[in-house]
Amino acid sequence: MKGDQVYLDHMLECLHWIGSHTAEGEDVFLGDRKTQSAVLRELQTLAESSQRLSESLRASQPSVPWEYIAGFRNVVVHDYLGLDLRRIWQIVTRDLPPLRTAVLEMKASLERDSA
Repeated sequence: MKGDQVYLDHMLECLHWIGSHTAEGEDVFLGDRKTQSAVLRELQTLAESSQRLSESLRASQPSVPWEYIAGFRNVVVHDYLGLDLRRIWQIVTRDLPPLRTAVLEMKASLERDSA
C-alpha cells in the first residue's frame, strides 16, 4: 500500500506538468488538441491520486472540495465528450493554485510529523 507522501508527490508532479502544458496561455490550450489531451490526462491522474490520500489527511484541508475533485475525475473519464474546454481552463487557472498550496501544506505537515 502506497502512503500519503507518494500520492502528494504524484499530485505535485501532475500540477507541475499541467502548469508546463498551459504556460503558453489559453489560446494555445484551446487551439491544440495534444495540449488539451495532456492536461486532461494530468487532471484525471491528479484527481485519482487525491482520492487515494488518507481520510485524515484530506480532513486536514477542509477548504479543498475533495468530493468535487472525485466527481470531476468521473466526468473526465466517463463524460469526456461533454467537457467544456473553457471550464477546464478555469479549473487550471482558478482552482489548481489553491489546491497546490493545500498539497504543499499537507506535505510539510507529513514531513514535520515524521521528523
